[in-house]
Amino acid sequence: MPARLDSIDRKILKELQADGRITNVELASRVGISAPPCLRRVRALEEAGYIKGYHAEIDRHKIGLGVLAFVRLDADRNTGERTREMEEAIRRIPEIVSCHYISGTGTFELQVVARDLDAFSQLAREVLINLPNVKDLHTSFSLGEVKASSSLPLGHLKP
Repeated sequence: MPARLDSIDRKILKELQADGRITNVELASRVGISAPPCLRRVRALEEAGYIKGYHAEIDRHKIGLGVLAFVRLDADRNTGERTREMEEAIRRIPEIVSCHYISGTGTFELQVVARDLDAFSQLAREVLINLPNVKDLHTSFSLGEVKASSSLPLGHLKP
């Protein structure tokens, strides 16, 4: 595992975030090294856990998921066992695309997608409110995306 990312590693991460399908030859050219050491570096970054995987970014609207909701779940009790039960149940619901522990009011903040408001309403009434240990839920709906990116900033990695 690289103890410190050098400038080539940072360039590799930047390029792969922009285009995960780039060929190794093109990646090597963009970062200024030859293909064999570039491939070794990519594999080392993968093995060290810097690169967790590769995926296609799908437009949710194109596949009929027009609603994006932010749902704050309030837990009835915040004990280790009850929280683990909630986590496991949340992981099994495909409409929940993101879940975070939060500070302040509430226990979890979810991002939930649905076809439309009726589908979301049904999910909220039949599934979300019935998750283990849920006391209450509070929902806000996205009225439009200003920015949605899975790319992480890398500027702080510079020496």
